[in-house]
Amino acid sequence: MKQHILLTVFVFLGMITAEAQITGDWKGEIDAQGQKLEMVFHLAEKDGGLSATLDIPAQGASGLPMSTAKFENNKLTLGLDQAGFTYEGELKGETIEGTFKQMGMEMPLQLKKTKISKPGDPSLVSTDAELEKLIALGAGNYTYKVEDYFAKPKSSGFQLSPNGKYISYREKDANNKRHVMVKEVATGKVVRAIEEKDELIRGMGWVNDERLVYVMDQGGNENYHLYAVNIDGTKSIDLTPFDGVQASILNMLKEQKDFIIIQMNKDNKQIFEPYKVNIHTGEMEKLYTNTDPENAIVGYEFDKDGNLRGYAKMLNGIQTQFFYKQQGKPDFDLFGTTNWYDTFSILSFNYASKNPDEAYVLTNLDSDKARIVLYDLGQKKIIKEIYSNADYDATILGLSRKRNWEIDYVGYEGERVEIEPKSSTFKGIYAQFKKEFPNYEYSIVGKTDNEDQYLVMVQSDRLYGKYYHLDAVNNKVTLLYDLMPQLKEEDMAEMRPITFKSRDGLTLHGYITLPKAAVEGKKVPLIVNPHGGPQGVRDSWGFNPETQLFASHGYATLQVNFRVSGGYGKDFLKAGFKEIGRKAMDDVEDGVQYAIEQGWADKDNIAIYGGSHGGYAVLRGLTKTPDLYKAGVDYVGVSNIFTLLNSIPEYWKPYREMLYQIWYDPDNAEEAAIAKEVSPLFHVDKIKAPLFVVQGANDPRVKIAEADQIVKALRDKGVDVPYMVKYDEGHGFGKEENQIQFYKAMMGFFHKHLN
Repeated sequence: MKQHILLTVFVFLGMITAEAQITGDWKGEIDAQGQKLEMVFHLAEKDGGLSATLDIPAQGASGLPMSTAKFENNKLTLGLDQAGFTYEGELKGETIEGTFKQMGMEMPLQLKKTKISKPGDPSLVSTDAELEKLIALGAGNYTYKVEDYFAKPKSSGFQLSPNGKYISYREKDANNKRHVMVKEVATGKVVRAIEEKDELIRGMGWVNDERLVYVMDQGGNENYHLYAVNIDGTKSIDLTPFDGVQASILNMLKEQKDFIIIQMNKDNKQIFEPYKVNIHTGEMEKLYTNTDPENAIVGYEFDKDGNLRGYAKMLNGIQTQFFYKQQGKPDFDLFGTTNWYDTFSILSFNYASKNPDEAYVLTNLDSDKARIVLYDLGQKKIIKEIYSNADYDATILGLSRKRNWEIDYVGYEGERVEIEPKSSTFKGIYAQFKKEFPNYEYSIVGKTDNEDQYLVMVQSDRLYGKYYHLDAVNNKVTLLYDLMPQLKEEDMAEMRPITFKSRDGLTLHGYITLPKAAVEGKKVPLIVNPHGGPQGVRDSWGFNPETQLFASHGYATLQVNFRVSGGYGKDFLKAGFKEIGRKAMDDVEDGVQYAIEQGWADKDNIAIYGGSHGGYAVLRGLTKTPDLYKAGVDYVGVSNIFTLLNSIPEYWKPYREMLYQIWYDPDNAEEAAIAKEVSPLFHVDKIKAPLFVVQGANDPRVKIAEADQIVKALRDKGVDVPYMVKYDEGHGFGKEENQIQFYKAMMGFFHKHLN
């Protein structure tokens, strides 16, 4: 008996030794058709077995979880289903000799044991215990929890199939995975078409009545792959199985249902080229070669039949050349050259006209505000104006494919989205919407090819959103799904449009979300929330879970569409050039003063929070006006303009001169001095307020070094800086569990520092 026990112990110890040998970091390099690619596997014991993640440094990918990880009889097997690869190798001391297999290719891959650190400086990151302590500070007796605002809906993303026989949607399971389901309307039968595993499904849609297309990246690195699958979940295929490549859809080709037109930077990471792809086989044809990386093509214009009719090309990084090919001509001719901030874009060709060169064009070449015109591209002249607005860019155009491309509606976004119906058919639909949903915003999110069925989203500042199904034949509207039934409209806060003057006389617009106490006349703590971008982006009226969460804790939220924001015309956009961190920041501060003067905000209880450029604005605000804010939350924000501009992704490099025109040119001594003046990292000595920094480790736009350097600099001078990093996220958090932890920690942080 004793001998048997000893034997068992020796066997067990032998197993531990083998596992100990295989766990750890293993690095190797494959040679794929002359391109060397470093791969780093991290192996760890988990639940009595093995787990593994993969880093591909050249692609900015980190922590990709393997779908298969086994170590048996001294042999290692790894696999990643989404990428379609496997690795099999044998452990030989400090190396693993094996073979990497992908898409029919086999390559030798020797892994050597090494020690790899996580991106950035992990020693700076707050521990789970520290973050939980922060979260606890936000606990209280509130009507709604953070999860009520930020847990993804049980079902969402509803889309009609082209024939209307099916509805696709996302359905969340107990593990927060949001699978794509397809429901047959007539029978009610539901099948899971796409299973979401470790990587998030970033988007999906119908190509035809039998097939769906969906998008995924790896760990938030934004190298998006396009996939296609049958509606019953069979015949899934990666349409763009290329490492380090970003792909996106250009045209869905309704007239050729088995094909889509995509663009990707496969042959040169800095430029995107168009391809026609068979959604069943993945077979592709390059439709145009982008031969000038220094002056890259940045936009392609295809017609409904998949013919390339025009393209826009950057010139010296700050101008745009538009090339157009008239019907029947063999070559593209230079149509015109504009500044990059001028607008001349084809919304749709006018297929109702016998003139193939007629198109609906969005332009501000001869105006401040963008307007919609009918344009003859052959004659280079405006036929007639379709729609414009004196105060805002007019950008909305709806056409009916079934009714010979008749204009259904036009519109713009001002304080709210405003739609003007044009066709008699849509006037009837619009009148029904207004009757059914007074004081709400409603938008068509889908319709059948026959235009006999519509999906309508109804929202407001207090309503997260409800899907309705419109039977256009019988004029019947039916509630399909309430996305957030737990959030009662009567409990939500008002989002009020505001207009005020900047200190230099510019008219500014924005929004303030007011908790009940502020509406009743009490001054409340204020959270200032500058938007990202910054150029061409704007805040909009509607349900905002962030501002509603803040209101539920008694905080008002101010959102200012500062100069350089989009939608207010070309002059307003240009007014923000070379003013990031200066006059653009003045606009935010003027909004704060306006909120104080209106009696909404307690001037001694103001915090600032934002993401991306908004994160930069947080840091800039704490250095520019350190006595204004009691606390700040920097979410994937820029701390140093120089490192931002020097570390942009490869596919942003054709836009470098444009970025210099918006921000500052570091090669110009005068502008470099300004960039240093407005880069928060160089002025940390001015920061008085506590700061919470939040970052995705795989962020390709704002690298983790931007966060690390500000955290270290502030901690060195004794400022309280909790620091949250997620190693499976990029530029902003996409995973529900990460979002919820972030918002809980932020509320704890605000409760700690705001009265």
